[in-house]
Amino acid sequence: MFKNTYTWSKTATAAAVVLTAAAVLAATPGVASALSAPLSCARIAAHFDLARHQTPENIALAPDGSAYVTFAAARQVARITPGGSTRILATLPAPADGGIHTPVLGFALTTGIVRAHDGTLYFLYATGTSELTGLWRLRPGGTPQRIAALPAAGLPNGLALDPRTRTLYVTDSVLGTISSVPTTGGTPRTWSAAPELASTGFLGANGLKIRGGALWVTNLDRGVVLRIPVQRDGRAGQVQTRATGLAGIDDFAFTGHGDQILAALNGPGEVALVQPDGTHSTVLTAADGLQNPTSIALRGDTAYVLSAAYVTAKDPNLLLAHLNG
Repeated sequence: MFKNTYTWSKTATAAAVVLTAAAVLAATPGVASALSAPLSCARIAAHFDLARHQTPENIALAPDGSAYVTFAAARQVARITPGGSTRILATLPAPADGGIHTPVLGFALTTGIVRAHDGTLYFLYATGTSELTGLWRLRPGGTPQRIAALPAAGLPNGLALDPRTRTLYVTDSVLGTISSVPTTGGTPRTWSAAPELASTGFLGANGLKIRGGALWVTNLDRGVVLRIPVQRDGRAGQVQTRATGLAGIDDFAFTGHGDQILAALNGPGEVALVQPDGTHSTVLTAADGLQNPTSIALRGDTAYVLSAAYVTAKDPNLLLAHLNG
């Protein structure tokens, strides 16, 4: 978010500086530093335009090979074709104040996104205003519609869909909560406000996935991966810490090998492979083309990694890599 081919707002620049600082402070000794081999053949499949504020924040994949992404600072949802071309599907209305009251960051942004089986996209928008902040829906060929209001004082960030119960779960990185909303919309309910979700000064609960009867969530400030069981009555169980020492962790994806995950480490500009026992190693770095990676998705043996270049301010992109084994 520094000056490069254009000038960001001062508040956005300040947010980038804090992100870098948070990542450094969260670092812990003993992390494996040597590159390992689970990912290979990394290549940049699409470059995005910083001049148009195309900072990709989150990703959802479609069966036809397309990737749906949120461009945070542009307030947009876009489709990236298998050939790497970009089509803007929606641009959300700007708040009257320009987004300067968006908590912590000071600019309005689109964040988490998921795709339902019928092609409907659900995504989050944070503006610092009660009129726009919330959970939005975009049906194929339609226009975006807010289906649930979320607290203007918060920063909705991670999004996960449970198709079995038709429930969407939302992390709030400022309020330190996970909320639930039916896919039909309505009033959100606080599903968990466990202290492990809270920030330590910047952003707390962040990436979110559903696996094995539990919600898995990252906390950027604390550098951890958490598992929260969904009890039979639907309520949150006791929080379990599954991995630590992941400085600047943002979003993540399961590899298909048990509870093994790939995690985007935003501030350090790395992707880490996290084993079920919590140990981790670095598998992609800036040398592969990473520019502050924000999210990861997997289709078969292909990993999709988004980089937003929030701090580097050079080359936001979509990187593809082969998952070995």
